[in-house]
Amino acid sequence: MSYETPKLSALAINRALLARQMLLSRSNMSVLDTLEWFIGLQAQAPNAPYYSLWTRLNGFEQSQLSTLIQNREAVRIALMRSTLHLVSAKDCLLLRPWVQPVLDRGLKGSFGKALSGIDLDSVALEGRKLVEDEARTFSELGKFLADQWPGVNSEALAAVIRNYVPLIQIPPRGLWGESGQATHTSSEVWLGQSLSEHVDTENLILRYLAAYGPATVKDMQAWCGLTRLKEHFEKLRPQLLTFLNEQGNELFDLPDAPRPDAEVIPPARFLGEFDQMLLGVVDRSRVMDITYTKRIFTANGILRATILLNGYITGIWKIERERNKASLLIEPFRVLTNEEQAELIIEGEKLLQFAAPGQEQDIRFSK
Repeated sequence: MSYETPKLSALAINRALLARQMLLSRSNMSVLDTLEWFIGLQAQAPNAPYYSLWTRLNGFEQSQLSTLIQNREAVRIALMRSTLHLVSAKDCLLLRPWVQPVLDRGLKGSFGKALSGIDLDSVALEGRKLVEDEARTFSELGKFLADQWPGVNSEALAAVIRNYVPLIQIPPRGLWGESGQATHTSSEVWLGQSLSEHVDTENLILRYLAAYGPATVKDMQAWCGLTRLKEHFEKLRPQLLTFLNEQGNELFDLPDAPRPDAEVIPPARFLGEFDQMLLGVVDRSRVMDITYTKRIFTANGILRATILLNGYITGIWKIERERNKASLLIEPFRVLTNEEQAELIIEGEKLLQFAAPGQEQDIRFSK
C-alpha cells in the first residue's frame, strides 16, 4: 500500500508558524526560556530583542532582559549567518562552535585577499590576549594589531578576531536605555566556561522545527548559514512528520507541534527590526507578499520593523521622538479597513506604553 505525503495549504503553514512564534497569543514563558526556544534573537539593533519579546510574552518588561545580560545569563555574540544574536549563556557555548564554518566563510569572502599570506592563528592569539586583558572595540583591536602586522588592513585584522575568538559584546551595550560603544571580550573570560566540544546537530534541528516549522531543509540552512544539513534531516526522518506545500516542496515537522486550524484569526502585532520570524525561513511568502521585499529589507542590510495583520506583513512602523513626545508612525502597504486601523491603534497604544512610558503619545497612519 503506497503512502501519499499529506499537503499543507499556504494558510495552514502560515498559522503553524505563527503558533510556534507566539504570535497567535502571547506566552507566559520566562524570558530566558524564550531566548532558548527561538535559539537566540537577532540583535544587530540593540533594542530589537526587546520588541521581539514584548510582542510575544505577557507582561514583558525591559528590565527582565537587561538583568539577564548584566548577570551574564544572556549574551550578545556573532552566531547564525555570522550576525549578532542575543542568546542564553548555555546556547552561546553550544552554538558558537557549530557555526564556525559560517564565520570562516564570511571572513574569507570579505577579507580573503587582504589576509592572503597572513598567519591567522598568530593574529587570533594576539587578539585574544588583547580582549582578555581589557574589553576592546573592533577599532581598537584593528589599531593594535596593525602595529604588529603593518601594511595589513586593520579592519581585516579585527575581523580575524571576531571569527577566530568567541567575542561577547559586553554591557552596557544591549541594555535598554543605555548607550556606548560595542566592546568585546572572550566568552571564556566573560562566562568562565569553555565552548562545547560536541554539538548535536540533530537536536538543534528538532529545536529549530519546534520554533520555525514546518520547514524545509533549505529553510533551516538559510536561518543558520550552514550547508549540507540534509543528511541530518534524513537521520531524523523516522521520528518526523513530512508534508508537501503548494509548490510540492517537502516540509519536516515534529509530530506533537501545533498546527492550528487554518481559519484561526491572528491578532494584530508589531514586529521589531530584524524579527526572527522573517529571518528564520528562506520562503518568506508564508508570512508576506514577496513584492514587499524591498520595502522591508533595505539595500544596506536593515530589516525594518513591520506590522502583522491576519498573519501577514502588511506595513512598516517606527517611533519618532521629540522632547517629551513619542509618535508611532504606521505605513501600511495597502488600504486598511476601519477594523484593521482600530486594532492597530489598540495594539499601538500598548507598544507606546512599553517603549515610551510617561511621554505624550501619538499614532499616525501615512497615506
